[in-house]
Amino acid sequence: MTWFSPLPAFCILAILAAPSSSRAADANSDRTQFNHDIRIESGERVGDVTCIGCSIHIRGQSSGDVTAIAGSVFAESGASISGDVTAIGGNARVESGAQVAGDLTAIGGTVRRDPQANVGGDVTTVGGGGAWIFLIFLLPFLFLGGIVALIIWLIQRGRRPAPVPAYTLRRS
Repeated sequence: MTWFSPLPAFCILAILAAPSSSRAADANSDRTQFNHDIRIESGERVGDVTCIGCSIHIRGQSSGDVTAIAGSVFAESGASISGDVTAIGGNARVESGAQVAGDLTAIGGTVRRDPQANVGGDVTTVGGGGAWIFLIFLLPFLFLGGIVALIIWLIQRGRRPAPVPAYTLRRS
């Protein structure tokens, strides 16, 4: 699958939406990572998990939401997630024996759910990664560019060139 990576747009969105810091791995702490996969091992407990430009592999427990932007989420056997699982620009996979209390969503990717996996909320897939990325991230910039072009055109239109007097040459 060919996939263009609008990573700069994702990073700007992530900086605005993600928690500002990543704390130590004490019980129920949030985890945020950029461009490096997150692995929650069996017996480990965390809060919200956010990964930008990377994937999340979870076998332990999460008391919050699990979100991957430009990456995938893998809830492996034994995983317990109290919130929602969301993958934007990636896939969401829930294996047999994993539990998700909230919604399971993949935007620009696919959802793979084992029949023995327990999902308490809705399961949603919005495919067509390139088109959705265009609509969500690039279309507003094109609209803004159109407004700027209109302003420049109006300013240029308001400037009228001054008439230049015609000079005639006399022959002697």
